[in-house]
Amino acid sequence: MTDQQTPPNTLDEPITRGTDNVFADLGFADADEHQTKLRLALTINSLLTCEGLTQVKAAERLGVNQPKVSALAAYKLGGFSVERLMTFLTALDQDVSITIRKKPRHQVGGRISVSAA
Repeated sequence: MTDQQTPPNTLDEPITRGTDNVFADLGFADADEHQTKLRLALTINSLLTCEGLTQVKAAERLGVNQPKVSALAAYKLGGFSVERLMTFLTALDQDVSITIRKKPRHQVGGRISVSAA
């Protein structure tokens, strides 16, 4: 590096802390839905891996064709609704619970969150 080049990360560049939703940070209009689908898919894919199912066997279990399982495994979630992903979880012997409650006062708006136990 010569004296005239500036290192890529200098101290005068502002650092912005992200939120807990990368899709919101990237400006997606439907960020909560993207985040919800991703968390559901992470759980589904983890369960399929733990059970050692091939994509063909997983497709049988989930009631879809193998290309859909391949899309799910690659996190190509555009063709899946949140409801369908939750149905996949129940097909994998998981209970899905939805809790609705008033948001905390300090929070600007309501939000959707998914957590796996």
